[in-house]
Amino acid sequence: MKKLLCWIAGLSGFVALFMLFISGPLYRFEILGLGNAFLLMRWAAYVGIAAIVLVLLALIILRPSSNKHRVVLGISLILGFISFYMPYSQLQTARSVPAIHDITTDTVNPPAFVAVAPLRADAPNPVEYSGPEVARQQLEAYPDLQTMRFNEEPADVFAAALAVVQSRGWDLVAAAANDGRIEATVTTTWFGFKDDVVIRIQSDGGETLLDMRSKSRLGGSDVGANAARIRGFRDDLQNRLR
Repeated sequence: MKKLLCWIAGLSGFVALFMLFISGPLYRFEILGLGNAFLLMRWAAYVGIAAIVLVLLALIILRPSSNKHRVVLGISLILGFISFYMPYSQLQTARSVPAIHDITTDTVNPPAFVAVAPLRADAPNPVEYSGPEVARQQLEAYPDLQTMRFNEEPADVFAAALAVVQSRGWDLVAAAANDGRIEATVTTTWFGFKDDVVIRIQSDGGETLLDMRSKSRLGGSDVGANAARIRGFRDDLQNRLR
């Protein structure tokens, strides 16, 4: 019985991490629906908790003398914690941000998708901006996301912005220099979610203004991903223009 407990405890962390790992690819390759993929993540967290408890019991009660057994149990404990913490952290992040998925630096006159629009024809989230209520929630949650202002010429800002898009590995959809517009699609690594980005560059007196919009094709909440994407782009662009 003790050997069985030790074996189960040693295996449980690996099982939990495997369940967590495959949830994304199973959705991405259309083997599971999104709801079932999220359910698998939840069960991975439950198994992770069970793994932590089982490993601690095994270490306290069985006191394995073999270094090999202690190493396996230690790894299982770490994997169990990871399997619990990742979904838990994601849930906490989702609860800390508004349930919106359309983020822009200009909520009054957001940049419009042009070339990307046909790609979103069947997307659950429409291409149009989501409206004043979403703008209000965004301004409360992400007050730092505002129009970016530069002293460089529009052509220089456009070139730098395009370089950042390419360096980040986004799929370029359009780069219309005459219109000062860049559009791209971002595919997330784990679940393969697709978000679309549009960048608008225009001259305003002696300044060059850059506005950016990032919108998810699927889901009510982006769990802060679009805001983080705009911040990351902003930081990279500022570093490139220094």
